[in-house]
Amino acid sequence: MGRKTGPKVRISRRLGVAIADLPKHTKFGEEFVAPGMHGMRSQRLSDYGVRLREKQRLKAHYSVLEKQFRRYMTEAKASKGNTGVTLLQLLETRLDNVVRRTGVVRSIWSARQLVAHGHVLVNGKKLDIASYCVPVGAVITFKEKTHKMLRENMETLAGHQVPSWMDFNPAQLEAKTLSLPTPETIPFSVNTNLVIESYR
Repeated sequence: MGRKTGPKVRISRRLGVAIADLPKHTKFGEEFVAPGMHGMRSQRLSDYGVRLREKQRLKAHYSVLEKQFRRYMTEAKASKGNTGVTLLQLLETRLDNVVRRTGVVRSIWSARQLVAHGHVLVNGKKLDIASYCVPVGAVITFKEKTHKMLRENMETLAGHQVPSWMDFNPAQLEAKTLSLPTPETIPFSVNTNLVIESYR
């Protein structure tokens, strides 16, 4: 499986947006400086560049590579309803992202590692596929041996807001999906119209 192993903050700086809700990513606020010696120079993007950057931001936020992202785009276009909303729902309901939204891990990369190591249960069954699409009504729990670590993570993430389309019981470390997410409930700003246009 392909994955990016380089410095993550560099990606945030290059894209001009925090791809993870971590202090080292969010400390820049709105003043991201591109990495490198000439990062201070202003960049004028073409129409293609604007669309490409918006797509890169979305891919980076969910840590999805191009091949898999293209499959999500194809599925979203083939489905009924708004393509942009469907695309966000497909990405947001990935198992690794659902785990991230509960607030028991610090990043999407930590969530993916937790899933890959078989510590996440969906409806009582172990699932180690990060891209698994969590259906509405599914119950997500964690193996007991991880509970101490997860509670420590939650203490460092005090104030984390669980989205309204999920219900999370911190005492039991149990989450349930109540509905499909909507663009308003996703804590990441993205123009899906630009993303869709980048594939035309």
